[in-house]
Amino acid sequence: MKTLLGCIADDFTGATDLAGLLARSGVKVSLRLGVPDEAPSGTAPFEVIALKCRTAPVDEAVAECRAALAWLRAAGADRFFWKYCSTFDSTSEGNIGPVAEALMDNLGAEQTIYCPAFPENGRSIFMGNLFVGQQPLAESPMKDHPLTPMRDSNLMRLLEPQVTRPVGLADRLTVAQGVNALREKLDSLATDGVAHVVVDAVANEDLGIISAACRDMTLLTGGSAVAMPLPELYRADGRLAADAPAATTPDLEPGAVILSGSCSAMTNEQVAAYGPAAPSLRLDPLQLAEDGPGPALDWLAAQPAASNPLIYATARPEDVRAAQEQLGVAKAGALVEEALAALAIAAFETGIRRFVVAGGETSGAVAQALGLSRLDIGAEIAPGVPWTFSRVKGEDIAITLKSGNFGNEDFFATALARLEE
Repeated sequence: MKTLLGCIADDFTGATDLAGLLARSGVKVSLRLGVPDEAPSGTAPFEVIALKCRTAPVDEAVAECRAALAWLRAAGADRFFWKYCSTFDSTSEGNIGPVAEALMDNLGAEQTIYCPAFPENGRSIFMGNLFVGQQPLAESPMKDHPLTPMRDSNLMRLLEPQVTRPVGLADRLTVAQGVNALREKLDSLATDGVAHVVVDAVANEDLGIISAACRDMTLLTGGSAVAMPLPELYRADGRLAADAPAATTPDLEPGAVILSGSCSAMTNEQVAAYGPAAPSLRLDPLQLAEDGPGPALDWLAAQPAASNPLIYATARPEDVRAAQEQLGVAKAGALVEEALAALAIAAFETGIRRFVVAGGETSGAVAQALGLSRLDIGAEIAPGVPWTFSRVKGEDIAITLKSGNFGNEDFFATALARLEE
């Protein structure tokens, strides 16, 4: 089937977040992990390509996203979505702006929008400033993110150093006036040469207005929530025929493993809530540097079947900084990712077929280690976090890839229970 909307996500959890929200419409959604090597075939109306480029060097991220764009265009897509985190994770060098500008150049797009709002998960934008719950971004736990510490809440100031063309704002007062008012504002900004427009959103109703006003743009950018209304809008426009085969849940043996590399505040709460209920092991980057993953692999092998163990590198910001000071930021992260990837492979080899993975970088490492290339989207566990199904070495598996800040404190237990349902 010809693809209508082609999506590119900068990490694996963000891709599953987007795919899960698009799948709420009942329209078939296909998630590819990495740019496929083969030419498009058996494509869905909504194709999402998950990359691992959020913190990659800018040139590398741009090249990878351009390759994904080329594949999606070959699949027939004529509308495109560049998905990044709802906390706008980036640095002054990129990668959000440089990738957007590169995609605009390839598509001949004169203007695009930036809307990482996700009110359902507590992300809102007002007067260009991003809030996490009631906290400005720069006062939220994201200020201590180990790779992309967010020290400014103003999206225009964050974006301006990343792009070469003017940045503007369509504020909530405009959005609240409706679709036509927002279109007029975007047209006015375009006349003034403004190519990059941050758009305010504080409620789901705002997202509907933004999507309706911008649905004919060749390229949209933002968090997953602003894309959620697009399937119904495309259907109303006659661009999308109904095609909603239900995802089937494979019959899997009991037993799961939970692998957590995220150090977000919410994942710390989730680890604390689940830890007493099951065997758990904390990975220390300094210990990994000294001993490698061997002791953790031995610990996993010794756990009883169906005990659903938790293995985590989740830690407080001060502990993360201490490890980074001794090992370096890149090495500390790589040691954790490599260990959790090795543990995923070991779990699979012992018969585990259910995987709960927390953290964007961790999800990418685990998915690549298991050799996942395409996922079918299943039921949501929490807003933006679905179960997905794939095959590894001819065996069915279930895997959920959770962004660090998503879900409530009981997420791990809820995920396992939801799969049983």
